Formats: sequence, C-alpha cells, structure tokens
Amino acid sequence: MKLSYLMPTRIVLDEDCLFENRALLADMGNKAFIVTGRNSARINGAYDDAVRALEANGQGHVLFDRVMSNPTELCVYEAAGECRKAGCDFVLAIGGGSPMDAAKAAAVLALNDIPREKLFGRAFTKALPIAAVPTTAGTGSETTPYSVLVDTGSPDESRFPDGRGAAPGPAKRSVGSPLLFPRAAFLDAKYTFGLGRDNTVNTVIDALSHAVEGFLCVRANYLSDVLAKESIAMIMDCLDSLAAFPADPRSLSPAVREKLLLASSIAGMVISQSGTSVVHSMGYMFTLNWGTDHGRANGLLMKSFLVWCRSHEEADPSIPKRIPALCSALGMDLESFCGRLETLLGKRETAAAAEIETWGAMNMKNAANTYICPSQEEIREMFRVSVSASSSFRA
Repeated sequence: MKLSYLMPTRIVLDEDCLFENRALLADMGNKAFIVTGRNSARINGAYDDAVRALEANGQGHVLFDRVMSNPTELCVYEAAGECRKAGCDFVLAIGGGSPMDAAKAAAVLALNDIPREKLFGRAFTKALPIAAVPTTAGTGSETTPYSVLVDTGSPDESRFPDGRGAAPGPAKRSVGSPLLFPRAAFLDAKYTFGLGRDNTVNTVIDALSHAVEGFLCVRANYLSDVLAKESIAMIMDCLDSLAAFPADPRSLSPAVREKLLLASSIAGMVISQSGTSVVHSMGYMFTLNWGTDHGRANGLLMKSFLVWCRSHEEADPSIPKRIPALCSALGMDLESFCGRLETLLGKRETAAAAEIETWGAMNMKNAANTYICPSQEEIREMFRVSVSASSSFRA
C-alpha cells in the first residue's frame, strides 16, 4: 500500500465557535481581509460574528463583499488589489463555495505578481493565511486546497481533444496548492438555518457528489475512501428530511443542518486527496451555459455516470468493483439511490441535440482521474441521457 495524506486545516464545530475560538484568528495577523457575497453573510449573522471576534482580538478588518456566484478571475484580481492596498495580512472567507474560492485566489494574488493569462497552472510559493466560515453545507471548500474560478480570458486551446481549435467563451478552471488549505475552518450550523429548499438541496447534492466521485477516482486512497464512506452515510441519513423539506427552512432540524455541514467538510477532505471525476468537468458545462447551480449540475449527471460505471464493471473483469462498495455506503442498491436522487432533483432540464454534441466534443479534464476513463462518445451519451427522457443507461 502506498499512501500520502495531508489535511492541515484545523476544524472547529459548535455553536458560536467563531467567537469562542477567536484565538485561532489572533495567530494569523493584525488585519483581516473579509471576503463575502453581497448579502448572505450579513443576513445569516456570520459577518457580525466575525467582526465581534476580530474586535475582541484587537484586530482590524476590511470588507470585500462583491463576490458573485461563480467568481471570475477579474473579481479575484480586484479583491487582491484591495487587500494589498489596505495592508491586510490574512484572509477570512465567509460564505459558500464562491466566496471561499475567491478568498483563496485573492490570498495568492495579494503576495504574487501573476499576469491574468498565467494564473491557472502557475506554481507559487506564498499566500496569505486563510480562515474559512462556511455558510452552506455543500462545497467543502473550507477543507480543500483548490480555488475554482471562471476564466474569462483567452480561449483554452486544450478544450477540444481533436485539435479543432480553441473553444469559445469562458471556462471553469482551478488554482491548486497546499497553501490554499485554510488554516482554520469554523463550522457553525446556525449560519445555514435560513437556507431555502433549492440552496439546501443543491449544496447537499454537491457534497454527496464530492464523496461519491472521490470514491471513484484514480487518486483515491484508503483514507479518502474511509472519509468518503462516512460522508455518504451521514448525508444519506438526512435524505428523508430533505425530501420532506418544510415550507419554513428554519424548521429543518438543527441536528440535520449540523450533520450536513460536517458531512460537507468531510467530503471536502475526500476531494482534497482524490480530486474529482469526469462528472465535475461535465457539470461545469451546465453551469457555464445555462447558469445551473453547480450541485444540481452534478446531480443531473450522477445517474447516467453511475449506471455507466456499473455496466463497465459488469462487462470487464479487470475493472475494480467499486459500485457494490459504493452501494454499501449508500445503504441501498443503485436503483433505489437513483430514485431518491430524482425525487430531490425534480423535473430535469432538456437540451437540443446540437448543443449536447458541442459539449460532448470538449476535453473533460477530470476524465483521466476517473477510475474508468470514458471516451468522447461515452461522455456525449452521458450528456444525452442526463437531459433526455430516453436512455440506454437505465438504472
């Protein structure tokens, strides 16, 4: 067995853990650069709690609250510039995946003079310390070394594998380094209490996708598998509550909210070791072209992907038998799981065949990390199945 495991983030979970553990912030610097979206951190109370903790420590802060959903590299360069100008020496991310991803990139750019066209794939040796306060139970970015951004720059010549030229339009790309692991993650479920059904369900599906995909990746190892199974089991315990989501989001049990928040962070630990599969690369096409929430996009693809994996396992004795072990973690067979997932997703989106052909022609960079690497035609078929009532990959 060969094993390498790094997860340097200190996790604290409890009500009011941000204030009660404010000493963790005191060790990071004198002035925080707080990165959030426009409104949610104020509405859920996380911003006020952060300010209270910083002031009790005698630390200053500057607020950057202009992170949009699916932040662009333009956004993070703007944030980094303000961080440098204000003389901030650490970054505090508050929000879902978008603010956390933006904060991580800003922490890099505040200390590194990197041209926009060279941001992605560039190695760097320094970044400001990062702390994270997740306010959704989904992305797990508080325990990963990745920042995923929308690249609005020059077309990516690698996006078509057959040499037909550069793909038009923006692309989802990532910055990755162990320096992007937050030093501390403060998990307080009360910040998620007000999330409505769509935000709650979509982010939970994202966390579940991380754990499931991580289990089916080439880079998976013994420890990431242990974490994946635990995260999957925790989320599955909450599915009945999610399926019967109440009209008032605050009546969803605090215990369920907390379990989902922890499961999401554990799933982040999984992909910090394993990476993600072709599902994530494919899901970005829904987000970039339709504006589909990232978690929902992954959910739309999950059934076709898992059934495709099972069909290959059954047809080829040399392929590792991962689906039976996955079903054991799910606590049900694949058909039952797909049915539960369909209930959460509701009515599926549909697409014109020509649009799907365009998506399927693009190079899905995570395909090679999938334990069964799909061909371009198989990727196209998974797209077709996911947005069509007809399917050759039925569960």
